[in-house]
Amino acid sequence: MPGLANAVSPSSTLRVLSALLDYPDAQMRGHLPEMREIIGSEKTLSAARRAELIALIDALAGADPLETEAAYVQIFDRGRATSLHLFEHVHGDSRDRGPALIDLAQTYEKAGLYLALDELPDYLPAVLEFLSTQPAREARGFLGEMAHIFNAIFSALQQQGTAYASVLGALLDLAGEKAQAVKIAVEPPLDESWIEPPVFDGCSTRGQAKPGQPQPIHIVRRVNAAQGTSS
Repeated sequence: MPGLANAVSPSSTLRVLSALLDYPDAQMRGHLPEMREIIGSEKTLSAARRAELIALIDALAGADPLETEAAYVQIFDRGRATSLHLFEHVHGDSRDRGPALIDLAQTYEKAGLYLALDELPDYLPAVLEFLSTQPAREARGFLGEMAHIFNAIFSALQQQGTAYASVLGALLDLAGEKAQAVKIAVEPPLDESWIEPPVFDGCSTRGQAKPGQPQPIHIVRRVNAAQGTSS
């Protein structure tokens, strides 16, 4: 993030918010002082929101690096409600997600931006990095279109009691929308969602015998279609 503090502007704020939502590795944490300086000087956000973001930055700077990284994974990678891949909230695992990803990547390329090979275009930090290069009106309009997704993630983060919710709140502020709690669907525990269903499990489904009971066998006579006889 070289030169991040050279200019204080809404685009700089978007870049800071992008960085705050990215994985907190050593490189990201090394830029925390710059982020703090920009947020402290930026006037497009309210004083209360800036104070929340500065508190998050200070917490990240003062925490144990391994604990910070583990907490990030627990918050953002352990459930769909807090996923930072925006199309997860819109398309889920449907076939519509692929074309949407291609369209978004092409939008970036038209602006002269290219993603790393292992990065998906709907990853929120990448989206914000792109918006930081756009005129303020276009960036705000783009944020407004995604406000319902931001509100859902904001609500899920608030339920978890994490300070990362302030970043989504800031995005809603920049979009001209109000951050407000919305109902979040209850997700099954991650381990449960990954469990393979039992293949037979005692053949206890409807119409079959329970475990320990005799299982009736139905013999069906096969008809030889060519000869019209049974065998």
